[in-house]
Amino acid sequence: MPISPEEYINPETFERIKTFAEDKDTPFLVIDTATVERRLEQLINVFPYASIYYAVKANPAIEILTMMRDKNVNFDIASIYELDRVLSLGISPDRISFGNTIKKSKDVRYFYEKGVRMYATDSEADIRNIARAAPGSRIYVRILTEGTLTADWPLSRKFGCQLDMAMDLIILAKDLGLIPYGISFHVGSQQREIGAWDAAIGKVKGIFDRLEQEDDINLQMINLGGGFPANYLSKANDLETYGQEITRFLTESFGDDLPQIILEPGRSLIADAGVMVTEVVLIARKSRTALHRWVYLDVGKFSGLIETMDESIKYPIFTGKKGEVEEVVLAGPTCDSADILYENYKYKLPLNLAISDRVYWLSTGAYTSSYSAVEFNGFPPLAVYFI
Repeated sequence: MPISPEEYINPETFERIKTFAEDKDTPFLVIDTATVERRLEQLINVFPYASIYYAVKANPAIEILTMMRDKNVNFDIASIYELDRVLSLGISPDRISFGNTIKKSKDVRYFYEKGVRMYATDSEADIRNIARAAPGSRIYVRILTEGTLTADWPLSRKFGCQLDMAMDLIILAKDLGLIPYGISFHVGSQQREIGAWDAAIGKVKGIFDRLEQEDDINLQMINLGGGFPANYLSKANDLETYGQEITRFLTESFGDDLPQIILEPGRSLIADAGVMVTEVVLIARKSRTALHRWVYLDVGKFSGLIETMDESIKYPIFTGKKGEVEEVVLAGPTCDSADILYENYKYKLPLNLAISDRVYWLSTGAYTSSYSAVEFNGFPPLAVYFI
């Protein structure tokens, strides 16, 4: 059956967005800033002991960054371009972490010259680059974690290192004049299994203890990464449950005297605030006896919906039409055969859905506009409005 929008978005907010969208050409994304503020306040209440570093890559819009600045949030930065944007808003470099473990030496130097003194790493070559380009800085080493099977958007294979290497890198950092500051991990984006944090925190505790006992190195910080949930079709626990369980995992390992705790939320703050407004371009069947229709929309993988790759993220979709429904294949408008959004997972849309009808994609505030292609097939980047 079609979804009920009120399960995913405040009804008054949704009506306000639809009214705002009436006279605008699709496709575009509308972000409700009040929803972002509520999500941020909720996260602060659930993790009152943590420092929040907003993952800029989730949505780097000036409107979002300015809000985070004014709420005294810190920033997890992935590139010199994100850095320039954040610094242009008058944000102090001591509120910034260079969280990308894959970076050019000249970019490390650029961050250092701008005043940034905290860097993520997971390899010997990167540690040596940091030591040369950002001497005396704090480093934290990212470790590999499990969670691939229970995260909708896994991250672990590309980033992080094994535990024994992590300890070697911490020791090397100290020898090179850097400050061994902490350990980070990321259990995967949209992680629905809270126990993934328990396993990772247990590994971190082992690293803390061994480095203190064997090498006289006292680490001070744990970066828990992101992974907190947005409200997609695949349900997750509420944020309060995540907070209660993760806090329990931390206190079981470290007691009441916790290290500094850093969070790097992105999706959980921004996703539910966004509604993507799209239009049906074409509806077709591939044969006279086909049991489902192909519904082509004016957005696709290259206009903000890249996280439909492998059908990983399943967004709530609403048409407003009522009546009998039928399974459909959803695809984008471009001349690329990869631009199919959902073929194996079948959304059920009304049989009376027609060309030029509007389709609303809920919970699309994160990792959409920032993924939108510049000019593929000549289509412009996804327009974004803030209300």
